[in-house]
Amino acid sequence: MSDPLSTVQNIYAAFGSGDLPGLLSMLSTDVTWQFVGDRKAPYTGTVRGHGQVAEWFGLVAANDGIQAFEPREFLVGPDHVTVIGWERTQALPNGRVFECDWVHVWQLKDGLVARFFGIYDSEAAANARP
Repeated sequence: MSDPLSTVQNIYAAFGSGDLPGLLSMLSTDVTWQFVGDRKAPYTGTVRGHGQVAEWFGLVAANDGIQAFEPREFLVGPDHVTVIGWERTQALPNGRVFECDWVHVWQLKDGLVARFFGIYDSEAAANARP
């Protein structure tokens, strides 16, 4: 079993390389995944389980052309990791590019992510969407 920081860093590496099966393997089967963003983004809300998380990533890919995604600071606890980061993204299909800060909170149980909470600068994102 890996430590929380290694698990979260491996999740970001899997995301960056497009390895969705690898990413999902680091989540509990009943994971709760919540993202708070702009109301125009169809991936704002809460989903549960591997199937719904996979669909969530599909919605992100269909609506956001991520150009840069940088986890910048990791705040580690015994069973959780909070990550402060930044991204540059084009709102798809014909939106503008926006840059924003974000925060991700990862809660782990038995070496797997049991809960994810993410939030970003929703005003920046909403202003870029058509």
